[in-house]
Formats: sequence, structure tokens, C-alpha cells
Amino acid sequence: MIEDKDIIRAIREKSEMGFRILMEKYKQPIYWHIRRLVVAHDDAQDATQETFIRIFRSFDKFRDDDSFRGWIFRIATNEALRLIDSRKQEQVSLEEDENGANRIMADNYVDYSDLEAVKLQKAILSLPSKQQATFNLRYYDELSYGEIAKATGTTASAAKMNFHIAKEKIIQYMNSND
Repeated sequence: MIEDKDIIRAIREKSEMGFRILMEKYKQPIYWHIRRLVVAHDDAQDATQETFIRIFRSFDKFRDDDSFRGWIFRIATNEALRLIDSRKQEQVSLEEDENGANRIMADNYVDYSDLEAVKLQKAILSLPSKQQATFNLRYYDELSYGEIAKATGTTASAAKMNFHIAKEKIIQYMNSND
């Protein structure tokens, strides 16, 4: 597996080739990270594409002492949250589900035969945005608390706290008779 330092070097030496390598390594993980936040496949595709455009445009701002993976996930998280915020502003009816938990049922990419997985997704989507992002980054993407802090713009201790609060809320949701 190619290391992040090799991707950074490749981008600096031959940007087109470097970004191809970057996409090869990170396109799927970033798509699924965003997808878990925004729910809809089309929205996740759009936000993933915008994430890589932003990475390309702001690569010169990346500092070598930062975690490259954390920096990429921060851009992806911000893009997903930006899309979620824009969707909330578009909603006219107060009766519509604000957090996307009901939209999961309209998504063709969800395996409905696994009822526990569907309930887990609903539980995650019931969380506030920052807790959703923190939980997903730790549980699914296996980022360290330091990387999560970078991705969400907080401290490692705040990321750890958000994760544990989110986990407790998810456990409560999963144990309810929903």
C-alpha cells in the first residue's frame, strides 16, 4: 500500500500523477465517509468530487507536520456538513425529517435485509452533525482521536468525548423498541 508521504511527494513532483495516486487510495474511503453523513448516493458523489477539487486547489496550504489523512478527512467532513446545512436551508416543510434518518429508506444502495445495520444507520443519523462525523471517523474510518480532532476542528480530548457520547446515544437507540 502506498504511503501518504509518497503521495505528497508525487503531487509535489508531478501533480497530475500524484493526484491520480491520491484518488486511487482515498476515493472510496472519502466517498463512504461522506455517504454515511449525507445518506444519499448522489449527494455523496457530488460532495466527494467537490472534496477532491478542494484538496487540489488547497494542496499548497497543506503543512508537512500535519496528518495528511486527517487533513483530507477534514476537507471531506466540511464538505459533507456544508451540503447537509444547505439541504436544511432548502427544506420548507417542518414535517420533513431534518437529519436524514427517513431518507435512508429511499436509498437504493442500502441493504434492507440487514435490519440491525439499518437501525444503526438511523441511530447515527439521529446524532448531531459533529457527533455523527466523530463516530463515523472513529468507528468506520478508524482514525485516531488526533486525526479526528484535525478533521472536525476540535481537540483530541473533545473528539474522544464526542465519540463516547455518540456511542452511548447509539447504544440507547439500538436498545429502544423503535
